[in-house]
Amino acid sequence: MSRDEDTDGKKLFIGGLSYDTCKEDLKAAFGRFGDITDIHIPIDRDTDKPRGFGFITFADSRDAKEAVAEMHEKELSGRHVSVNLARPRGEGGGRSGGGYGGSGGSRSSGGGFRDSGRDRGDRGSYDKYGGYIGGRSGDRGGDRGDRGDRSYLR
Repeated sequence: MSRDEDTDGKKLFIGGLSYDTCKEDLKAAFGRFGDITDIHIPIDRDTDKPRGFGFITFADSRDAKEAVAEMHEKELSGRHVSVNLARPRGEGGGRSGGGYGGSGGSRSSGGGFRDSGRDRGDRGSYDKYGGYIGGRSGDRGGDRGDRGDRSYLR
């Protein structure tokens, strides 16, 4: 069975983990609730460090539910953690499709960098490349794509 398959209420999502938390720490904290069949702490592919959350799969769904009831908002490795039954990908929170792209971070997706903290009011302004991006009507300041006249770069 792959980690992405639905495990019928046996898999937990643990959020807010300390970056120092390892599989052994999770096993020590959650093993008292029942047999654990898998522990997974995702690693960020850019930094090669833990991403701050993990998954634990129990052999029995009753053990998973007991762990949620006992461990949600409790302290683990110096942090208060969120413990919930994991949902299959595509059900609620998180990004669709995983990986990069999704809904945040890049200028072209409209996520992040939208407002640099300056209130421009209704007057137009120029982007960092010297292109006029206009006022507030219509376009609200995201990526314009053309970046104005950039013929000087050729």
